[in-house]
Amino acid sequence: MAAAAVSEAWPELELAERQRRRELLLTGPALEERVRAAGGRLPPRLFTLSLLHYLEVSGCGSLREPGPGLAQGLPQLQSLVLRRNALGPGLSPELGPLPALRVLDLSGNALEALPPGQGLGPAEPPGLPQLQSLNLSGNRLRELPADLARCAPRLQTLNLTGNCLDSFPAELFRPGALPLLSELAAADNCLRELSPDIAHLASLKTLDLSNNQLSEIPPELADCPKLKEVNFRGNKLKDRRLEKMVGSCQTKSILEYLRVGGRGGGRGKGKADPEKEESRRKRRERKKREGGEGEEEEVDEASRLLLRVLHISENPAPLMVTASPEVRDVRPYIVGAVVRGMDLRTGNALKRFLTSQTKLHEDLCEKRTAATIATHDLSAVRGPLLYTARPPQGLKIVPLGRKEAKAKDLVRQLQLEAEEHRKQRKRQTVSGLHRYLHLLDGKEQYPCLLDADGDVISFPPVTNSEKTKIKKTTSDLFLEVTSATSLQICKDIMDALVLKMAEINKYTLENKEEGSVSDTEADATSGQLSDPRTNSSAEKDRNAPLVVEQVRVVDEEGHLKVVYPSKTDLDITASHVTVVR
Repeated sequence: MAAAAVSEAWPELELAERQRRRELLLTGPALEERVRAAGGRLPPRLFTLSLLHYLEVSGCGSLREPGPGLAQGLPQLQSLVLRRNALGPGLSPELGPLPALRVLDLSGNALEALPPGQGLGPAEPPGLPQLQSLNLSGNRLRELPADLARCAPRLQTLNLTGNCLDSFPAELFRPGALPLLSELAAADNCLRELSPDIAHLASLKTLDLSNNQLSEIPPELADCPKLKEVNFRGNKLKDRRLEKMVGSCQTKSILEYLRVGGRGGGRGKGKADPEKEESRRKRRERKKREGGEGEEEEVDEASRLLLRVLHISENPAPLMVTASPEVRDVRPYIVGAVVRGMDLRTGNALKRFLTSQTKLHEDLCEKRTAATIATHDLSAVRGPLLYTARPPQGLKIVPLGRKEAKAKDLVRQLQLEAEEHRKQRKRQTVSGLHRYLHLLDGKEQYPCLLDADGDVISFPPVTNSEKTKIKKTTSDLFLEVTSATSLQICKDIMDALVLKMAEINKYTLENKEEGSVSDTEADATSGQLSDPRTNSSAEKDRNAPLVVEQVRVVDEEGHLKVVYPSKTDLDITASHVTVVR
């Protein structure tokens, strides 16, 4: 009788168990009452779904703690999203150990501290040994756990924005503690000082400490060998010249000022000690070698992949995306780019391109749970674009290979097809678009990208529109990457996609194939013979770079949210790639 009551209260769990699902999302108004009835915890039955790779429970003001059994019951979990709940003041019991976890999002809760036993997991052995992205923004944290680096030694992205931190633990910056950390965001806190030991973060690329209470910036910050972007706006620095610089100058100028005499305290006009400068220079070179940027074999110029970035100021008609507030609680992150010069007409180039996109979805995008890629024929895209969210019954799209349908009806149709496939194949798993339908479970609004005509050209994470379908004749593309998890994940995946496109294009130009992908395989038009003059030109320009045009994403007031590629993007260290900016 009790089991039947649980099944009735939590039908999602019964369905996930029956279908042996690897992903589960719990959200919506009905969730609040059920969690309250369970004592402010998640139901124990949830932790028996041992196949789960992705779990999201969001927007539940009744959820105060996950409950016991999570670590023991979900050993294969790779992404855990518990944002906009009421977790706090600590986590009891602690989350870890979760040996496979890569993404952890605890943003928008009421966490005040994460002490041992009520935190992320044990330090010895590491409780989160594979964790790459940690989001603790929008909580009430007064301090970070001293053993964070030992608990998550492979951390790459750490978001602490919007807490009550007045300092970082010294252990965070000890040599070798976080060798892979590339992004540190701690804006809107109460930080009073920044340790010179931050120079030990050998992989740091982006540092955002805006709107804190810093009075000095240590000159050692300039010794971070990969640092490309800093934000110290909103701090009252003693060095007035430096304070003006952080509000108006580029990162390179700020770091150079620190390197040659700025001390964040005095006037910053004295000359640097030559011995100290030489010591710092040697340290930077040593860190580059340790980080894999040491001496490499020279690559013949003819075999390099060339990428040219076209800045917005150089573009007479740049494409722009406006992100509306509606996506904030649905799928808030989007990055766009325009790539010109692809040859998809020759041989199997289009098939290779589509296959590479599928592989990225499977690997880096973690089966679209971390992010989703969409590619469009630029000639069919009418900007400016609007990234927004619509109710399922009010969102219409012409999906690839299908007739126009409301999103609600499309999802229902795909669900029926998935059930039919399961019955026919007598399997618990499904293929194609059907694998991603669970990502929309419980969503009251669906994310979508609209063109200037008001047509939906993208419905992430499910499908694109027939209107902007990639064809063999496509040479210029608009790319988008969306995510519910992290902006940095969007950028990393876009980097990987652009690099793969350059590799495919170069291979196509150097290996003229006679074969051609069929319409069925690529869902694209074909059958046009290539012009010999075009081939001759391609032979001459086989080293011509792909052009990557910057695309801005702004809010409804026109304030910049993100531009891609920025100076910190496409920071490719591979010796066979040259990025011309």
